[in-house]
Amino acid sequence: MFDLLVIGGLGVDLRVHVPAIPPPAADSMTVPPIHARIGNTGSGVALAAHALGLRVALVDVLGADPAGAVVRAALARTSVHTVLADSPGGTRQSVNLVDPAGRRMSLYDPAPWTGADAPFDDDRLAALVRDATHVHVSIIDWARDRLPVLRAALPDGVALSTDLHDWDGQNPYHRPFAEAADLIFVSGVRLGADAPALAAALAPRTVLVTRGADGADLYPGDGTCHHVPATVPPAPVIDSNGAGDAFAAGLIAGRLAGGTVPDAAAHAARVAAAACTHDGMEYPPGLLPTR
Repeated sequence: MFDLLVIGGLGVDLRVHVPAIPPPAADSMTVPPIHARIGNTGSGVALAAHALGLRVALVDVLGADPAGAVVRAALARTSVHTVLADSPGGTRQSVNLVDPAGRRMSLYDPAPWTGADAPFDDDRLAALVRDATHVHVSIIDWARDRLPVLRAALPDGVALSTDLHDWDGQNPYHRPFAEAADLIFVSGVRLGADAPALAAALAPRTVLVTRGADGADLYPGDGTCHHVPATVPPAPVIDSNGAGDAFAAGLIAGRLAGGTVPDAAAHAARVAAAACTHDGMEYPPGLLPTR
């Protein structure tokens, strides 16, 4: 039995420190060392949840390539249970530009699934879902077609969450994930003033609209809205990449511990703030607050 099953979202981040975002126009620029490390959204949720003490399982595809080897090595340093299939399209990768304030811009290569068949059969996915207390689905291609299977396999009382990232509320790709979920995380970057209307349209689902240093807005699905203030990081901000994933993991952990959604969201803000003080997603013991 696992506390959290994360579906999809493994990849590698190439972190590049730049003087500003966007960087100055130039033919070339000298930067500090560029590191390839485990990244992308599913990794971020799984590793933060693992650091918070949850029993985590993760299912996804990975390429038999150097990027995939980076991911496998990082996961081997944890107790995260992995169910992996080889991806003929290779491993997802992102180039993350990080400015001196820790702000991030990601250039994302999704490495779409190119196999003739689905990477996992329905029975295997359903069995994994039935062994979890919470299921979190990343918005990756192969999982999109399996959403009905995942939803049907959910035991009573088990919630399904997803992170729609910078969805504008219109792109049809994201809609099936939103409709399958009980708990939705979405960035407010593109939603702007349309966030309340979107949350109302998605009710009775719980919607968290994250706004970085401005905190988050919680729509519990009953027509109300509660602002969740951001937490001041306990140390200088080094890298904000993965903060949203840590926020999701913190909220899930808070709910599984029996907290109300507002209390879990406040805890999630503390987790996200602490995550920003660390370089990368492999969090050392004690960095992320467990309560």
